[in-house]
Amino acid sequence: MTTVEITKNRDAHVAQLNREIKEMAKKRNAVILAHNYQIGEIQDIADFVGDSLGLSQQAAKTEAEIIVFCGVHFMAETAAILCPDKRVLIPDLEAGCSLAASIDIHQLRAWKQEHPDAVVVSYVNTTAEIKAESDYCCTSGNALKIVQSIPEDKEILFLPDQFLGSWCKKMTGRTNMHIWMGECHVHAAIPPSKIDQMTEEHPKAELLIHPECGCLTPYLDRVVRSQGTTDNLKVTSTEGMIRRASESQASEFVVATEIGILHRLKKENPEKTFYPIDTEMSCQFMKMITLEKLHNSLKEDVFHVTVSDDIRAKAKLSIDRMISIF
Repeated sequence: MTTVEITKNRDAHVAQLNREIKEMAKKRNAVILAHNYQIGEIQDIADFVGDSLGLSQQAAKTEAEIIVFCGVHFMAETAAILCPDKRVLIPDLEAGCSLAASIDIHQLRAWKQEHPDAVVVSYVNTTAEIKAESDYCCTSGNALKIVQSIPEDKEILFLPDQFLGSWCKKMTGRTNMHIWMGECHVHAAIPPSKIDQMTEEHPKAELLIHPECGCLTPYLDRVVRSQGTTDNLKVTSTEGMIRRASESQASEFVVATEIGILHRLKKENPEKTFYPIDTEMSCQFMKMITLEKLHNSLKEDVFHVTVSDDIRAKAKLSIDRMISIF
């Protein structure tokens, strides 16, 4: 079989899957959510594409009875927390997160005992149990504002991402902020030399960098000095990247985050050019979700993600505290 024939067969298969997925979703009154890091085929069929918290909030506003979350497990849990009246499915139960797995409930409780008066700020990339044990939840887009909202004389335990925490600590100048040494294996793997390399190769491009990136660390002083106003290096969340690419006068961008976001960036800004800081910056967990698994999820009603009532109530409180600040 030739390459052309293989491509035609795949296209026909995808078209058939798309038709059946849409039919099943309509019949079952299901909403399909896709994170920005999902493969293009998943993003294209989703009802909503975005970051994890924003997707759950959008789903809560719909009349859908079922949420199929194309992302990783903690994201489906967040949907279950915010949408207790809806059935939440994830197409692959093995789609986990190295960052969320970097701290467990026993470690957090032990850490809190060492700092009994501290305020606990947990990144959304955590399990429901961790959120329930926290004072505030945060996203990469609002972590800085959450930290700034806490009185300066209060100790802060920030978890689990060390790079997002270090960025917040540097930007606020706080000395009483303790940071858990967790990391996303994808964002942590990119060396700082990549920034210099890509800046040299594309001197007119803006550099959009996610605060989870380990390569950001040597540039923190530069970021603090510019405060995001004059420098071409922009530290921002995935949704922030989408907005920036649309609003910026720049026509070229180097993107330092998981490569799945390039699909949406190019789709929404076809006249602009986007370069991944590294083509290997791909999360194997995010890429576990396929059209075939999404189809099976709707067909077989799998896999159901639940959060117990007591954990849900406590976890939602930390999310509500975050939302109340804005």
